[in-house]
Amino acid sequence: QVQLVESGGGLVQAGGSLRLSCAASERTVSSYGMGWFRRPPGKEREFVARISRSGSNTDYVDSVKGRFTISRDNGQNTVYLQMNSLKPEDTAVYYCNAVAGSPPFGIFNSWGQGTQVTVSS
Repeated sequence: QVQLVESGGGLVQAGGSLRLSCAASERTVSSYGMGWFRRPPGKEREFVARISRSGSNTDYVDSVKGRFTISRDNGQNTVYLQMNSLKPEDTAVYYCNAVAGSPPFGIFNSWGQGTQVTVSS
């Protein structure tokens, strides 16, 4: 059964940085592109970033381009999201999932608990 566990969130001041991690099964990272989604308070979940199976191709929502970097380490079965120059509007619960389609959508039906990112001004 596929398991994805997010970690690395926290409370930071505007302009600060965090690195999120998504621990995934070998089967997951070898078979799918992976991505990050987030759910701001009172809003629906939205796409943030995706990375191809090889790690060579990435996509980002416009609001995070130049600030966030998605990467993966297939040997560690882990996907990362480096978040720099954080803004209060980045505050959300962040989730990972296998990703497909345009616009991107999460493949696996079950979403985990995510990791909370809170950015204060």
